[in-house]
Amino acid sequence: MNRFGDTICAPATGMGGGAISIIRVSGPDALRLADSIISFRTGAALSSEGYTLKYGTVQGVDEVLVSIFRAPHSYTGEDSVEISCHASAFIVQKILQLLVAAGGRMAEPGEFTRRAFINGKMDLSQAEAVADLIASGSEVSHKVALSQLKGNYSSELKGLREELLNLASLLELELDFSEEDVEFANRAQLERLLDKATAHVEKLVESFRTGNAIRNGVPVAIVGPVNAGKSTLLNALVGEERAIVSDIPGTTRDTVEETVTLGGILFRFIDTAGLRESGDSIEKIGIERSYGSISRAQTVVAVLDGCAPLSDVQKSFAAIAGKLAGSGKALIVLRNKVDSYDAIAPEEFPTKDRSYGCFELKYPAFGTYDLDPEKLAAELASYLVSKEIPVPQGLEVLDVSARTGEGLDALREKLVATAGIADWNGETLVTNLRHYEALERALDSLRQVSIGLKRKASTDLLAQDLRDAIAELGSIFGEVTTDDLLGNIFSRFCIGK
Repeated sequence: MNRFGDTICAPATGMGGGAISIIRVSGPDALRLADSIISFRTGAALSSEGYTLKYGTVQGVDEVLVSIFRAPHSYTGEDSVEISCHASAFIVQKILQLLVAAGGRMAEPGEFTRRAFINGKMDLSQAEAVADLIASGSEVSHKVALSQLKGNYSSELKGLREELLNLASLLELELDFSEEDVEFANRAQLERLLDKATAHVEKLVESFRTGNAIRNGVPVAIVGPVNAGKSTLLNALVGEERAIVSDIPGTTRDTVEETVTLGGILFRFIDTAGLRESGDSIEKIGIERSYGSISRAQTVVAVLDGCAPLSDVQKSFAAIAGKLAGSGKALIVLRNKVDSYDAIAPEEFPTKDRSYGCFELKYPAFGTYDLDPEKLAAELASYLVSKEIPVPQGLEVLDVSARTGEGLDALREKLVATAGIADWNGETLVTNLRHYEALERALDSLRQVSIGLKRKASTDLLAQDLRDAIAELGSIFGEVTTDDLLGNIFSRFCIGK
């Protein structure tokens, strides 16, 4: 990865599924390599200006169209060519073999973008945004990645770092005149500027929860008792038979995950094993994983069985609400199977001596059909209070039928609203775990400076903590880097990017 004097080549497009493939070549000999394997109709690549297209033939292989870029006006900042050929795996491999035989070498993962960073075409956070842009699976994640690629994020960080550098320079100046006991940095002013910078970094750190959800998808755990219709709900949201649906309790024994885009936001739905007491060791593992999914989710969809007795519904909900207490997670409560209520004539409402059932029997015997959603929510809240379980803020119940689709549009709207990111207006969001960890370390250093100011610590200690914060911010956009760091970042890129 350190052989930057080499000329590299790789396919820039995926194999199959299209009519055209593009092979990217970059390095000091890129134009010469193109001339060595391609017969151009007019002129040569070496004699051509940048930003030109040339038609040519790779003898016995294919007719190609070649885009020529002259350094430094290319993606990598080097002389580059992009060879467009027919999307045949054989053709692509044959052209690559010819390029390597002519003196090029196959690029390593992310090597084109790494060269762009090394040559000053983009900073490190912009380079990482390239991978995010390629991987973006929703409108919002695309917008965030594009904003970062344009440098909006790194510009904000550079401005913040510049402010801290100004503070550090005053403290460093004091160290130069330490024997004369001179204070160049007004401590009150320093504390005000430090508070401002700390608040700025805190805001960036807090944005990671939203940014990470945008980048990777909002994790939504679908939980509830056995046979409540969780798998049917997942299938309805996904639009295909993704999870097994059966009347046999405990069918789902492991988590099933699927992604869906709603309102321009990517959601990761996790169907979980039904919550109940079980003597089955395998089912117990699935139930434990269900509770684990609740802890990892940003939003929890509690699916309650609309055909079950109120007492069972209350117990099921209490088990879920108890796990959510104090977590701050969003909760959406569904009463499923309400389509079964439509078949009940008022004069035929079942009495308490009927057997319990839902679809197999003619009527649901003890269902909550006689409670509207508001009354059911009140009953659930009352039960939680009796069990000393905190009542979720804004508790409400949505009536749905995963089988017929009734109420699912309202659920989708609720999910988008609960995510709180559909109206992203361009403010800076931290989406990268590496950046988040660096910002946390910077924040810790800034807080140490604040503590030091209050305790009247020596200037050298203040300056060191401030330098640490500056270094952490610089590591985000590449002001401070190591070969190991760069190798780790770019190794995650795809070949050809």
